[in-house]
Amino acid sequence: MTTMRKYSILAVSLGSLMYMMTAPSANAAIFVQCPGDLDGSATWEGDETQPPNTKCMHLGAGDGFITMADGLSQYIFGFSNLTGIPTNPAPAIPGDDVMSQGMLGANFPAPTIMLNEGDEFYLTLTNVGMAIRPDLFDPHTVHYHGFPQAAAIFDGVPDSSISINMGSSLTYYYKINDPGTYMYHCHVEATEHMQMGMLGNLYVRPAQDGTLLNGYTTFAYNDGDGSTGYDVDFPIQLSSFDSAFHIASESVQPLPFALMLDDYAMLNGRGYPDTVNDLALPAPAENGGKVSQAVSSLISGTPGQRILLRISSLDVTRFFTLGSMGISMTVVGKDAKLLRGPDGKNLYYQTNSVTLGGGESVDAIVDIPTDATPGTRYFLYTTNLNYLSNGTEAYGGMMTEIMVN
Repeated sequence: MTTMRKYSILAVSLGSLMYMMTAPSANAAIFVQCPGDLDGSATWEGDETQPPNTKCMHLGAGDGFITMADGLSQYIFGFSNLTGIPTNPAPAIPGDDVMSQGMLGANFPAPTIMLNEGDEFYLTLTNVGMAIRPDLFDPHTVHYHGFPQAAAIFDGVPDSSISINMGSSLTYYYKINDPGTYMYHCHVEATEHMQMGMLGNLYVRPAQDGTLLNGYTTFAYNDGDGSTGYDVDFPIQLSSFDSAFHIASESVQPLPFALMLDDYAMLNGRGYPDTVNDLALPAPAENGGKVSQAVSSLISGTPGQRILLRISSLDVTRFFTLGSMGISMTVVGKDAKLLRGPDGKNLYYQTNSVTLGGGESVDAIVDIPTDATPGTRYFLYTTNLNYLSNGTEAYGGMMTEIMVN
C-alpha cells in the first residue's frame, strides 16, 4: 500500500469518526422512499407489505479500488448496493449504517439492475462521499440510459435535473413500460465519472415471460411468436480504463483528458482470465475487505440451450467489436428495440461479430449445438486485437468464454 493511500485511509477514518460524533441522530439527510417500507431499507420484512409490481433499490455513490487481471490496483468511483440497511432509525451498531457500508464500497461494474415490464421502480441514490479523495465534493446522479419516458427531474442529466451532494439522498421513480437491454451511469462530469467506473448493467424482462411459445417461457421481447425465446441470459458490458487517468485521480494530479488512451479493456469490469471466474473476485486490501468486482463474465449453457447475451457498451473512448469464435449469434434487438419492421417482418440477422460504441446495446442469441461435447469452450473476444491484453501483459483483456456444461 502506498504512503498516500495510508494517509488517505487514516484521514477518512478520522473523518468518519467526526461525522458520527456531529451528525444529527434523526438522519434527516439520508432518506429512502419505498412504498410499504417502514424502516428505510428499500426492502419489505415482517409486517411491511410490498405493493404489487413494485421494486425498490438503494445505491451508494462513492469511491474504492478494483484489481486488474495483471494485479494492478486501480482507484475508481462507483456505485454500491446499500439495499437492506435500515435508515429509519439508523442501526445502533457502529459500522452498520449506510455511510460506513458505502464508503470504499464502490463496485465495478455497478450492481446489476433487473426489472420486469410493468414494474414501478423506486431507486434511491445516496452520495456517501470520496474516502480517498476527501477534497472532492463531487455530486452524483443515476442516468437510466435509453429510458424512453424519463421525466426531466429523474433523468440524471445535471443540466435539467437534480444532482445529489455528499450525505444526501434522492429517490428516482420509473414506470417500466419497455423491455430490452439498457444500462446506467452517473451523468455528472460524465467523461470523468464514467471513465472512473460509474457504469452498470440494467435490463427489463418482457410481459410475455411466463407464456409458453415455441417451447420457451422466457423471451428477450414481446415477440408474439416465441422467436426471441431463450433458456438462460447473461449481461455483458464493454468498458475500458486508462490506468494513467486513474493513477492521476488517486494521486491528485491534473487529469489527462486530452491524452486519454485506455490500456485495459474489460467485460463486466474484468480482463481475461478473470472473466472466466464465476465467483466474486477477492476484495482489494485498500477496500477494507469490501468486494468490488462481483459480476462474472463467464457464459455457460448445456447442449441444445439458447443463451441470450445482453451486450451493452458504456465506453467513453472508442468503439469495440465483439466477435464469437466457432459459434454464431442471432441479433434480435438493438438499443432496447425488437428488430422488426413496420410490416411485422423479423429483421433478425446472424453474425459472428457486433460493433458497439458508448451508449449502444444489442440482444444476441447463441444456440449451443445439440451435439456439443461438455467441456467445449467458445471464445467471445474483441477483434480489436491490441485490446487482448491487460496493460502490457499479453493474452488477456476483453475476452471471455462460452462454456458447455
